[in-house]
Amino acid sequence: MGQGRAVAVVWWPCMTSDGILEDRSGKSALRQLLKGMPLDPGVYRMLDADGTVLYVGKAKNLKRRVSSYFGRALTGRIQRMVSLIASIDVTVTRTEADALLLEGNLIKALQPRFNVLLRDDKSYPDILLTTRDEFPRLAFHRGSRKGQGRFFGPYPSASAVRETLQLLQKLFPVRQCEDSFFRNRSRPCLQYQIKRCHAPCVGLISADDYAQDVAATIKFLEGRAQEVVDDLGAAMEQAAGALDFERAAILRDRILTLRQIQSHQSINGEVGDLDIIACAQEGGLYGVQVFFIRGGRNLGNRGFFPVAPEETSLETLMAGFLAQCYTDKNAPPALIVNIEPDDRELLEQVFSERAGYRVHIKSSVRHDRARWLEMACDNARIAIRARLSSQAGYARRLEALRMALELDRVPTRMECFDISHTQGECPVASCVVFDHDGSRQSEYRRFNIVGLTPGDDYAAIAQALTRRYVRVQQGDYPLPDLLLIDGGRGQLSAADRALQAIGVTGARLVGVAKGAARRPGTEQLWLLGREAPIILPGDSPALHLIVQIRDEAHRFAITAHRQRRAKARITSTLENIRGVGATRRQRLLKQFGGLRGLARAGVDEIAGIDGISRQLAQQIYDAFHHDVSGS
Repeated sequence: MGQGRAVAVVWWPCMTSDGILEDRSGKSALRQLLKGMPLDPGVYRMLDADGTVLYVGKAKNLKRRVSSYFGRALTGRIQRMVSLIASIDVTVTRTEADALLLEGNLIKALQPRFNVLLRDDKSYPDILLTTRDEFPRLAFHRGSRKGQGRFFGPYPSASAVRETLQLLQKLFPVRQCEDSFFRNRSRPCLQYQIKRCHAPCVGLISADDYAQDVAATIKFLEGRAQEVVDDLGAAMEQAAGALDFERAAILRDRILTLRQIQSHQSINGEVGDLDIIACAQEGGLYGVQVFFIRGGRNLGNRGFFPVAPEETSLETLMAGFLAQCYTDKNAPPALIVNIEPDDRELLEQVFSERAGYRVHIKSSVRHDRARWLEMACDNARIAIRARLSSQAGYARRLEALRMALELDRVPTRMECFDISHTQGECPVASCVVFDHDGSRQSEYRRFNIVGLTPGDDYAAIAQALTRRYVRVQQGDYPLPDLLLIDGGRGQLSAADRALQAIGVTGARLVGVAKGAARRPGTEQLWLLGREAPIILPGDSPALHLIVQIRDEAHRFAITAHRQRRAKARITSTLENIRGVGATRRQRLLKQFGGLRGLARAGVDEIAGIDGISRQLAQQIYDAFHHDVSGS
């Protein structure tokens, strides 16, 4: 992306009786604004009085584009946005293509309320083949493709990558173990025993034979499965001719497996890479479905629900989706869409320059592609209806919760805290967040509780809330409407005192205690100032929502506690072994890639480290395995 130079243009709008924007001195705000507006391509940011970005856009001519917002023929959405604008910042770029890339990055970073927002923007995973190793390794990869090796993908989800890796282990036993594990083996591992690896770590396969499996793997991942079948067929005939019937049977089974894969995943008439993208809108909700086709194989699909202002056209939605989805990753040579996006030619130009090959965006297709596009459209509509149905049920539970707790309005943000420990060891507090759409996992937080008497849940709750809501006071997080505490009156009082101590008010506190015999459905809800708890019926939608949130906080706390406890136990075990000082600890951790790799190592592997005698290696092995079994 080209470097831009920032130009700030600040103004305060005021609407006259005839609808023309004027500034406070009575002169036309539009004329004052345009005086300093450059004619170059670039990106503009509309800000409100608090400095919050309302909208990010790109333009070939900034002056002409920005001036278009202040005409008389504006949609309702644009009118609402313009009425909130307090200032405009612009950044000049070298080209319109650079502006498009900068616009996509800013929208992702700033999440402006009047832009199309792709909330689920987690990067797509790939399969990595470390081709520079003598015995290359297959691995799951997510992130930048700047590493050493070949990348295959992208795949629609992590599960699709793992499924493909499992399949490849059956077809071509190329290793998938970590390098630290591979380098320190003295005997074959379990993968060799179940015939998922040829144990190159201990020399049970030559580099040339291993390279043949790697070559077949590459062909398969490139979509050249038929070539692989032909090669396997020739090798099977050769093995049979040499009376090596066992190997011939193995190759026959591989061919049958490949045939089954081809019949399930192949798309008639497709041999290349393409994405099929369909967007739809129903009931005020937008949905996008993307089908990933690589080498003629259907790798699966992924659904998105972009957040867009009302009156956003599907053409604008498609353009916004493509810009955010592909400006930081290579698009395949063909993007098949059901709606031609705004700025199609510019998008093609940017995607082509980034990928290094020509990328086409096509909305008019025939035959098999038309049928697949129709299927993508159907999936988009079905996903929207399912989400609308789910949202309707969730909305009913929110309304039931408002009535059960006698709230003034439906809560739009709820947080729940829980404490997890093992007899006071390694306490961890969790904070989970729910809003009007459900859980917001990206906003979950956990707190390692320190400096307290073991098992003091009241002090742990107070510490967690203090650390969390000091940040709320600083403006890092919004204050929730409803704050749930896993516990009874004691935990509720501790939470109340902690919030009072730091001056936080405005959140409704509710303690969620286990009911009689700790049976689900008998929870007691404690509110400040009430002598008796609220006990909702077991079939209450409000109770179901509270239990869902409480259980999610409990799950998140237990997971965090177990991770902290395992790390603490293993670390303390290593530090308490006599004869293992700081230098040897560092050497061990480096050789085995961390504590987990060391815990899995055998005595011979540990003794192979410089400076570690066999007696000391046995002590290290015994200490780790005694500790792990006791945990």
